[in-house]
Amino acid sequence: MRALICSILILLAIPAAAENEPAWFKESFLDMREDIAEAAKAGRRLMLYFHQDGCPYCAKLLRENFGDKAIAEKTRKHFDVIALNIWGDREVTDLAGKPTTEKAFAKALRVQFTPTLIMFDEKGGTALRLNGYIPPHQFHAALDYAGGRLEKRQAYIDYLQANARDPASGMLHAAPWLLPAPLDLAKRDGKPTLVIFEQKVCAGCDEMHAEGFPRPEVAELLKRYRAARVDIASGEMLKTPQGKSLAMRDWARDLKIAYTPSFVFFDAGGREVFRVEGYLRPFHLSSSLDYVASGAYKKQPEFQRFIEARAAARRAKGEKIELMK
Repeated sequence: MRALICSILILLAIPAAAENEPAWFKESFLDMREDIAEAAKAGRRLMLYFHQDGCPYCAKLLRENFGDKAIAEKTRKHFDVIALNIWGDREVTDLAGKPTTEKAFAKALRVQFTPTLIMFDEKGGTALRLNGYIPPHQFHAALDYAGGRLEKRQAYIDYLQANARDPASGMLHAAPWLLPAPLDLAKRDGKPTLVIFEQKVCAGCDEMHAEGFPRPEVAELLKRYRAARVDIASGEMLKTPQGKSLAMRDWARDLKIAYTPSFVFFDAGGREVFRVEGYLRPFHLSSSLDYVASGAYKKQPEFQRFIEARAAARRAKGEKIELMK
């Protein structure tokens, strides 16, 4: 009887995994230092998967990435994976050994998007962080990079360019709203600056120019920015919002750009205030543009809450919100 009671208490202490999460995700008491040490002892690393209910990009990650046998096997070989809900109340012991909650821990780590994946090294440092959904072929490369402990040898974006080439158009798309070269992003005209980091072989860039930017709402919001494109492979010189002269590729690496297209937002004074580094559909693209252009980021530091309020307000007016269309 005593053994049965103990077993029940253990099961109560470790809540069941959220629907659709793989059964091989680690069951944990959520002491991050212990989880990192346990993974290291087994020759693996710790991966935290931050999610939320109703997140279509999380569902896409679980279905298309973790649902793929080769990705699942590679992940299990190199990582212990723990799922955390960014609005959850389960107790977490953070990297400093202090008790907190899932939502407070996510906020402390500045998790703004779901899914966010953080892969830790054996000392608790960040080996690789993916803020948002990335497609399976890039996810394979991310697992090889962090699982292979390559972060001290090579920038992730360089590894990605060499090992995860997209089937794409192979061109940079022209757009009349982009600032002309040579780029001087230190100039001020009272508008915030949007810098879009792209590359020629980039399926996500092709999709964004074909489906995202032409949407009427997106096109209207873009008028509120000084918008510029930076080619992450180019040696062309530019002047950053802080007035520093750099090659485009060097600035991308300084900013640790890990996905294309990435959107980095700077306020009218040249300070970075927000960035988007994962796959987006038009509703979330327009929400990102609205978040900074409206100044909402100054009052609401949690982007997910801004999106929820924005979607709810539109639904209240009878508008149908299609998150993935």
